[in-house]
Amino acid sequence: MRRHLTVLDPASLPAGAKRPIDDEDDRFHDQCGVFAVYGHSEAANIAYLGLHALQHRGQESAGIVTSDGEGLFAHRAMGLVQDAFSAEQLQKLPGRIAIGHVRYSTAGGSHIRNAQPFAVDYAHGSLAVCHNGNLTNADEVRSELELQGSIFSSTSDTEVFVHLVARSKEVSIEDRVLDALSKVQGAYSLLFLTTDTVIAVRDPRGIRPLCVGILPGRKDAHVIASEPTSFDLIGAEYVRDVEPGEMLVIDASGMRSLKLRDLPTPQMCIFEYVYFARPDSRLNGRSVYEVRKELGRRLAREAPIGADVVIPVPDSGVPAAIGYAGERQIPFEMGLIRSHYVGRTFIEPQQSIRHFGVRLKLNPVEQILRGKRVVVIDDSIVRGTTSRKIIKMVRDAGAREVHLRISSPPTQWPCYYGIDTPTRRELIASSHSVEEIARYVTADTLGYLTLEGMLAAVTETGEKVGDCDPTHFCHACFSGQYSVQFTPSTKRQMRLSGV
Repeated sequence: MRRHLTVLDPASLPAGAKRPIDDEDDRFHDQCGVFAVYGHSEAANIAYLGLHALQHRGQESAGIVTSDGEGLFAHRAMGLVQDAFSAEQLQKLPGRIAIGHVRYSTAGGSHIRNAQPFAVDYAHGSLAVCHNGNLTNADEVRSELELQGSIFSSTSDTEVFVHLVARSKEVSIEDRVLDALSKVQGAYSLLFLTTDTVIAVRDPRGIRPLCVGILPGRKDAHVIASEPTSFDLIGAEYVRDVEPGEMLVIDASGMRSLKLRDLPTPQMCIFEYVYFARPDSRLNGRSVYEVRKELGRRLAREAPIGADVVIPVPDSGVPAAIGYAGERQIPFEMGLIRSHYVGRTFIEPQQSIRHFGVRLKLNPVEQILRGKRVVVIDDSIVRGTTSRKIIKMVRDAGAREVHLRISSPPTQWPCYYGIDTPTRRELIASSHSVEEIARYVTADTLGYLTLEGMLAAVTETGEKVGDCDPTHFCHACFSGQYSVQFTPSTKRQMRLSGV
């Protein structure tokens, strides 16, 4: 029977397709989350739940591709997972195998044509692929493929993998994937789906996370996800992280592992611990929540200040604030309350309301702040515009002093490995001193955690598990020490960015 591909893309875009507001843009955005399931009769539903648990990694689009053993079935839509899929749509995705994706655009724009997974028919059958990360040589590979006759339907670097696999001269799907990987550079956690196989790959440095688990009662029913929190929701058992440079092939014969050759030093993105990963995740065997508390404790030692109360910028600043308050023996309070019901769009009143954008998500508790010396804990400062609004909002609530503390070093360099960062010129710490930034955000004092303190927190939380070598982390956005060789097109981007 001829393999076929059925695509169920929506005809129109929901309101969730619009770009986020300015205050939301003054944050780092993680690139994507990926999820796969092999060997479950409700593969589409399991993938839906897995993606829901990864929603924090991308909110612009969501997609699932399934296989019934003969063909692939795909649905992609803009917006959140719960908005992208209805019960009726999930019923139209049959089969026991699925891969899924949530996306925040880094390479490529915010458009339905860039929503993943990509799914195609080609000479050797049907293929779907989704990707978390960024290729540093995508432009060069794409140009070469176009000269050879390839036609691209998106602006995402993920589509490069589709063409490389389709054009490979190798016979087996795993050899075709390995052939494609030999031609790319950068950060990637990849999922491939054929009619009968799931393949998961993590890049040689392991910059982006990826882990594998098994579903309860079924040793042959595997799940793969960007973070193990996806397993909690579906009752799956975490088995292990996919190792840097490892390819897992899951088919009717079970799961087997292949390793790429000549692997460099592992360098997982340290910002996963600082901000991106859910606090209830474990990465490299280490509790993200405990690491963030340790970041706060070390920040308290490096940048102490006398105060009456410590408050976090929720939600990402909460564990670090608990650590800071405990170390300094200062009361911890939730002085800023976050609304969890803010959508991606809103109608702004024509008459200006002070701090309107940030007040959509945060509101101060005056009873906690009035007359107090307040320490505000956040995970990072990007442009500084949101920090400025938060500090002024805390002052308006009656705080006598406001001291800002950041549980990571100054962010001075853009990321080229799958994080959506501004140009270097837009990063306030790249061109301003700590004192100048403090004046801009109107804080009485400002203190950052040092790079050494951050590395120590990630590697010395008291947990004797995981990879504890401080050299095994990428911290280019803080240090400018990029690990992956750059191509001419990336160097041009860097020059335009001010690097």
